[in-house]
Amino acid sequence: MIMKLLILGTLSCFLFAAACTPTIKVEAPDKPIEINMNINIKHEILIRVEREVEEMFEQEDDLF
Repeated sequence: MIMKLLILGTLSCFLFAAACTPTIKVEAPDKPIEINMNINIKHEILIRVEREVEEMFEQEDDLF
């Protein structure tokens, strides 16, 4: 008798646990995905600074 109650209790726990599992739904969006990117290009600025530094070193070589 006790064994039957344990089995029924265990089964009922499993059924309640299975009923409480969340549902995950994967769907394609209705609208297309839009990606906005803000890109700052600093390459040109770095090249200018590098050229100015090279010119400064050339001027220092002339001084010594």
